[in-house]
Amino acid sequence: MANPKRRQYDVGAKDLAELVTHLVQETAGHYDLDPDSGRAEQIRQLVVTTLRLVQDGASTGDLKLLNNAMKELRHAFRVFSPYAGLRKVACFGSARTPQNHPDWQQAHGFAEQIVEHGWMVITGAGGGIMGAAQGGAGREASFGVNIRLPFEQAANQTIQGDEKLINFRYFFTRKVIFVKEAHAIVLFPGGFGTHDEGFEALTLIQTGKSEILPVVFLDAPGGSYWRDWQRYVASHLEARELISPDDMALFKVTDDIDVAVQELLGFYRNYHSSRFVHDRLLLRVRSAPTPEQLDAINDDFADIVSRGRIEVSESLPAESDEAVGHPRVALEFERRKMGRLRQLIDRLNELAPEPAWSPGEAGRHEIFEGTVPEEQESDD
Repeated sequence: MANPKRRQYDVGAKDLAELVTHLVQETAGHYDLDPDSGRAEQIRQLVVTTLRLVQDGASTGDLKLLNNAMKELRHAFRVFSPYAGLRKVACFGSARTPQNHPDWQQAHGFAEQIVEHGWMVITGAGGGIMGAAQGGAGREASFGVNIRLPFEQAANQTIQGDEKLINFRYFFTRKVIFVKEAHAIVLFPGGFGTHDEGFEALTLIQTGKSEILPVVFLDAPGGSYWRDWQRYVASHLEARELISPDDMALFKVTDDIDVAVQELLGFYRNYHSSRFVHDRLLLRVRSAPTPEQLDAINDDFADIVSRGRIEVSESLPAESDEAVGHPRVALEFERRKMGRLRQLIDRLNELAPEPAWSPGEAGRHEIFEGTVPEEQESDD
């Protein structure tokens, strides 16, 4: 439902606006959708945006780009939808790594282990590290998110022909799916593309533009590829105050598969998912802190609260049916403190009596809603 305090986003011409309203109402009736729901309003705005592109005089090329992007995203949403309840890890690494290389073996072994814990694996569907992770996970537990390139890449044998293989025309739509669908990211040694994915993931988390999740840089046993990278980040980015010292908590570097697996499982030991509702950040958890534990948390994490205190809360109406029955740890979050937020989540995970989330309990994972206050969103 549209916010009554805001000017309605509309097509401008009254006759067209009436036709759009009628179309949405008919669509809602056909698909048994509440015409006053938030979903119906988003459908209306999608139609309005299309018509406003015509008003703006968008070129055929621009219309084609948007049309293709929408089709790609629609198809990807449909492919992932049946598996929404399962946690997924995106694995990145070089497409050039040969099968006899320790990095290849490490990726294969990691994927084997994480799938045993009920997770699924997403890769770029190519060879090298991608093929290793895909092979370790197996076809049933794999998604392939391929990109069409003039010189590469054919899908690896594990995922080739599977309904969970998606071929993208555009890098940006492919990246949206990685961000939206992954509950964790593990990076193996790779080239420009691997570093791009790693830094982009950290940037999105650091800036609050995606939900916080575990990011692991996994070397082969005894390897130094990511250790050297970590030293560079510490000696150049952190030392020159280009990032905060707390930002180093946003990732883990290891050469041990067991450590990497436990980093993922431990992150969801108690923590479930996050959601902004206006200015309040809600951390959904299985086990809420006791009053005494909450007092200690407030003492230790007062610097990340912009106003008030960290509190235990029930779900809010704006959350709809997400994670019903799970308590929330709520706060007005100082959004520059994502590293400290990760440390808060680690503290909450320590409170859980035992690892708990079953494979079917993954929350709806999405780009943070409410990152831009509603009154600042453009009506144009």
